[in-house]
Amino acid sequence: MNPLIWMRHVGYVAHSHQQLMKEMKMSTASGHTNAIRAKKVIGTEVKDTAGKSIGKVEDILLEKQSNNIMYAVVGFGGFLGMGEKYHPLPWQVLNYDDNQGAYVVNLTKEQLAAAPADSIEALTQADGIGYRDRVYDYYKTERYW
Repeated sequence: MNPLIWMRHVGYVAHSHQQLMKEMKMSTASGHTNAIRAKKVIGTEVKDTAGKSIGKVEDILLEKQSNNIMYAVVGFGGFLGMGEKYHPLPWQVLNYDDNQGAYVVNLTKEQLAAAPADSIEALTQADGIGYRDRVYDYYKTERYW
């Protein structure tokens, strides 16, 4: 149903245009909006729940057949690209925090150290399917396929 029709139907009254626009953002259950540009996601910092920076989104792998995000590739550690580890993270584990301007993950250092990781090239070989299954199993996230 059109959100404006629904709001009229239930007697919703916005106190300001800004409030109405915020209400109409139509976020998902996790608080994410329904669409975002890839170039806005790539390069975004990733933090732990304590607010400590642990990496940034380096790439996003899309599954063309189902139109889903397979996973985000997040770079952790390293200096000037040397020694950096790339972790595929299911999109569901990344929660954007407006106040921090970053994605926040509820993961410990130990979980990340034991998580599947590889080079970006290896993570994207064979359409990323091999890592997709391992990653969703490791993080125990709901599969979209």
